[in-house]
Amino acid sequence: MSLKQIGEWLEIVIPSKWTPNTVFHFLSKELGVSKALIQKWNNESAIKKNDSKADVNHRLYLGDRLYLHIFKNEDFGVIPEYRPIDVLYEDDHLLIVNKDAGIDTHPNVPGQKGTLANHIASYYQMNGLQIKIRHIHRLDKDTSGAIIFAKHDLANSLMDQALKLRKIKRTYIAFVEGKLPHLKGEINQPIGRDRHHATRRRVSPKGQTALTHYQVEQYLPAINLSIVSLQLDTGRTHQIRVHLSSIGYPIIGDVLYGGKQGIISRQALHAAKVSLLHPITGEEINVEACLPKDMLPLVKKA
Repeated sequence: MSLKQIGEWLEIVIPSKWTPNTVFHFLSKELGVSKALIQKWNNESAIKKNDSKADVNHRLYLGDRLYLHIFKNEDFGVIPEYRPIDVLYEDDHLLIVNKDAGIDTHPNVPGQKGTLANHIASYYQMNGLQIKIRHIHRLDKDTSGAIIFAKHDLANSLMDQALKLRKIKRTYIAFVEGKLPHLKGEINQPIGRDRHHATRRRVSPKGQTALTHYQVEQYLPAINLSIVSLQLDTGRTHQIRVHLSSIGYPIIGDVLYGGKQGIISRQALHAAKVSLLHPITGEEINVEACLPKDMLPLVKKA
């Protein structure tokens, strides 16, 4: 399949293996686009076949050119606000940045500023882009590290699907109290809301399924801390923080879940790596976000 950007349109040259299917079948089954987005494109006349408006029921044949109107100007959805951002990867479809601790991923109320989304809107604006800010996942305010943003609705739809199918691999680094009894393992405990606290979550039999895999990378006997890498099979709110606390090894600085104060001024949790197949090109993308400055002294105490 050949893909090429032509102005505001993405051109897709149809190969023989995807004929003579309908436009809808091709987009939903072969590309993996959500039905809601296909319907939206259809309503907005955002699909063309060989330079003519195409209906989703039209059939595609070898050599046909399908065009999707995805590179158009859009409202940012947030107020642009300048602050330098650490870009880890960028092309016409995706942006991956290293979020600082202490800022929200996106506004929680209309008009909110000071979030990563506001800063990305400013970055786009400065680079001549007028597109909606689309985060694929989020990080807690005081968690640092890699976050993926989609630059158009096709990439957004495909990345959402990849996330649901666990095809996006995210590796976290946490500094936890004590020495874990096993070098690797998993925590398979459902997580629900804590009815006694507005924001806290807890392990609960009635909660949502949650599975965390962990591996101890290093134990620091001088300060009785373990450096642990973690991967999620699910993406529940505060999942890593709740799970580590539930087995008696809370993340240092994570006051909400029983972590010690004084060593670091926030939970010592960092989204260190992101691995995925590019939703448009199929290329393997591996991105690493360096440990932030407030975590480096902990490593040096090893």
